[in-house]
Order: sequence, then C-alpha cells, then structure tokens
Amino acid sequence: MSPPSGIKDLRPLALGELIDRSATFWRAHLRPLFVLCLGFELVNYIIAKGITLFLERTNSLMQGSKAIQARIEADPTSVFGDFATMMVSLSALWLVLIWSYWLATLVITRYVVPVQLGESARPADGLRRGLARLGAFTGAYGLSLLWGIAITLLLVLPGGVLLGLGAVLGINASTGAGVLGIVLFIGGMLLSSLGGLAALLWYFLRFSLLAPVFAMEDLSAVAAFRRSGALISGRVAPGFMGRVKVRAMILFTALSGIVIAVSLIFSLPTWIVRAAYGQLTDPSAAATNPIPQALLVPVELFQVFGQSIFTPLALVFSAMFYLDMRMRREGLDLGRRLDSLRPAP
Repeated sequence: MSPPSGIKDLRPLALGELIDRSATFWRAHLRPLFVLCLGFELVNYIIAKGITLFLERTNSLMQGSKAIQARIEADPTSVFGDFATMMVSLSALWLVLIWSYWLATLVITRYVVPVQLGESARPADGLRRGLARLGAFTGAYGLSLLWGIAITLLLVLPGGVLLGLGAVLGINASTGAGVLGIVLFIGGMLLSSLGGLAALLWYFLRFSLLAPVFAMEDLSAVAAFRRSGALISGRVAPGFMGRVKVRAMILFTALSGIVIAVSLIFSLPTWIVRAAYGQLTDPSAAATNPIPQALLVPVELFQVFGQSIFTPLALVFSAMFYLDMRMRREGLDLGRRLDSLRPAP
C-alpha cells in the first residue's frame, strides 16, 4: 500500500530544499495564492491610502514649509499636536499592516500544510480558519507586541544612556567635555539604531511561527504564544547552523530579499510618476505640485498586484518552515507515514 500523494516526499529538508520546495509550491498554486493575497493587499492599500490622504489634508507637516510656517505663526504649539497626530497615525498603520501580514500567513498556511500532507484543501479553508481563530490570534498578536516593546527597550537602553550623557556633556561643559559629549551622542545614536534593528529582526524571527501554529493547532492565545517560541528555539542539528534561529534568519533573509527585489520592480511606475512631479528630490513638492489621484492610484494598484503575486512566496515558506520544524522535532513525517500504512480496522 503506497502512501497518499504528498506524504511520499515528506521529510526534513536542507536549507536549499526548503526554498526550492516553497518556490515549486508557489508556482504550482499561483492562482489561488494570488487571489488570497490580493484581498489582503487591497485592504492594506485602502487603509494606507486613507490615512495618507487624511494626513495630507489635515496635517501641516504634510503640506509643505509654507503651511508649517503659517501654523507656527498662528499657534506655535499646534505643530507639536500635528507631529503627535502623524506619529500615532503611522504607528497605528504599521501595527495594522503587521497584523494583516500574520493573518495572511495563517490563511496561506492552512492551505499549504494540508496539501503537503496529502490532504484535500481549498483556499476558502484558510479564510474560514482565519475567521474562526481571529479573536485568539489577535490576543496573541497583542502579547507579541508587548514582548517586542520590552525587548526593544532593553536593546535600545545602552544607546539611550550614551545619548543622554552626550547631550548633558555637550550642553553643560567646557570645550573638551563638549567634544566628548558629541562623540558620545553620535555613538549613542548608532548604538540605539543597531539595537532597534536587532529588536525588529528578533521580533520577526521569534514570532515567525505564531501564525502557522494558529493555522494548524487548536490552542489558546497564551498556549500558541509559548508553542511558537518552543518551535523556533534551541537547535535541530549540531554546529552553528543547527540553531533554529540561525536557520530561520538565513532562510527568511534570503526569501525576503527575493520578494523585496521583485516588489521594487513593480514599484518603478510609482517612482517614475513621483519623479516627474519632483517629489523624489523634494518631498515638500507633494503639497505644491500634487499628483492627480487619477494618475497615482492606477500605478499604486499596479504595485499592489505585483506584491500579490510574489508575497505568497514568503508566506508559503513560513508554512514550509513550520512543517519542517514539526518533522525535525516531533517526527511528524514518520507518524503520518505509519498512519497511512496502517491497515483499516
């Protein structure tokens, strides 16, 4: 009795094999993956476009130097309110986009993993799973944000201390101490930037399997939070490359580089239009020489369609990596083979 289709090739994969199998699945199922991602990309575009238009029409910081000067002359403190509004709006947009990305990963994983296990699956299954697990998934996402903020503060703290010392020495000291303050200030800025970058990388690696866990396992928000951490921690082979986070970092960086490079190609029309209106070299030109939305929206939608084609490649890889961790840590492939070969009662 031969195992069902999909199980016969189920085994732990090397780094190159993971990328190759992800690309093969992406090519073979491009149409349903495109349709699934297009929905998420369109919603993201509508939200981002709405916030951008809101800021351009109401925030003086988005309306050029003349609007800022007029706002300062009318009420100098109002500029701080505009700055706070812009930062809150952009931060909220960033959080929504990350949440949407993880949710898309959940939906895609629910479609990819059953197919790899030799089971029947439809794109609609992923959408139903996403809706059914939306509450617990959002709760776990909130926990991940709190954890990420704590790690960010921890990694940025040393640079922040140097920034503070540099500022104090540069303002309230003699010439020699002032030079030292400038050095500390610049060093603190560099250290804080590196700390923030390390925290961002850590966040996406630590929670890279959170959405796949929700897609395939019926766990609460806290249990899924811990489960994803257990899958991405430790090692699965001897040596430096055997560490799970190292494998994940190399693989996710390679896939992200491919997706970003291709996405940049689809963003070229947007850049060309902005360059024609002088907005690449002079950001304030957006207020003095705005691009007609009838011209800007089509080129932006072209970029959205391009991202919908290639973004599924990274999401498929997340599903494949989750499956590989289950096989390496729990022998999922062996268990499935035994179940498929066991005679029916």
